[in-house]
Amino acid sequence: MANSSLPAVQAAGALVWRVVGRRLEVLLIHRPRYDDWSWPKGKVDGDGESLPMCAVREVKEETGISVLLGVPLPSVKYKLTDGRVKVCSYWAARPVSDECPAIAPRGRIKDASKHEVDESRWVEAKAARKLLTRSDDIEPLGALLDLWEDGLLDTWTVIVARHGRARSRSSWKGDEQTRPLTPVGEKQATAIVPILAAYGVEEVISSPWERCVATVAPYLDASGLDLMTAPQLTEHAAKKDKSGVRSFMGALLGARHRPTVVSTHRPVLPIILTCISARSPYRLSKAIPDRDPYLRTGELLVIHMARRSSGKSRLVALERQRGLEA
Repeated sequence: MANSSLPAVQAAGALVWRVVGRRLEVLLIHRPRYDDWSWPKGKVDGDGESLPMCAVREVKEETGISVLLGVPLPSVKYKLTDGRVKVCSYWAARPVSDECPAIAPRGRIKDASKHEVDESRWVEAKAARKLLTRSDDIEPLGALLDLWEDGLLDTWTVIVARHGRARSRSSWKGDEQTRPLTPVGEKQATAIVPILAAYGVEEVISSPWERCVATVAPYLDASGLDLMTAPQLTEHAAKKDKSGVRSFMGALLGARHRPTVVSTHRPVLPIILTCISARSPYRLSKAIPDRDPYLRTGELLVIHMARRSSGKSRLVALERQRGLEA
């Protein structure tokens, strides 16, 4: 029986996939200590590592392959020998070149020893069911196969960031456009760097106002990317003309795009969320934030989009991520 008085052990991993010809393949690892075949995964570091960063780090350590995360998959829970419950979060993931700008912010990742993992192997996805040692590991594989068969596995990611905590309007004597982040807000901006890196963000777009730019500045520094500003994302512009925000989001959500983060303000979020809702199936529409403040300061809304055979894009999955609690 699981010991409910102990906190769950958090872990993360990924089902790395590729297409060879018309065949879907996934990447498995063999662990000599247990003599089992499983997905690359491992426990989060104790220094506040996020689950997305844990997933890409573990894949790199155990397979030598850099990946970017896609759609979240079902998590797996099981009991450890000491009575604690271990919860492993999984994502679909695709290999990416080490030249991708999102790799540098992840830092140096050491390879796992041969005592931990002695082989990684690409396997036809349906055949992986028979090779997997633990029956629990079949659950995320089943979800991956469903996405593949529905034509929804090949997604692109748009991340909406609410800027970090800023100085209050009453305490700031300068212009609204120059109101800065607080020290807590600056820490929030730093904390989202590895999360953006895990999703492979290659394009950074922001309202030109200081607090939004400062929220993505640490990622820009770490990745070497250039900032693109979008004046239509400011509070004033969105209040004056909502169509500018709708047009902007329509372009990101309506066609395949590089992984992108958009840094904006709380008052702009309802317009953005309406654009997401218009491309969402009913079962996912209930997960779209619908109450003020919509997102907390420094929080990320991770949007996974895919194009159907009809040519129309639709929402496949939605996540909320935050690197630091304020």
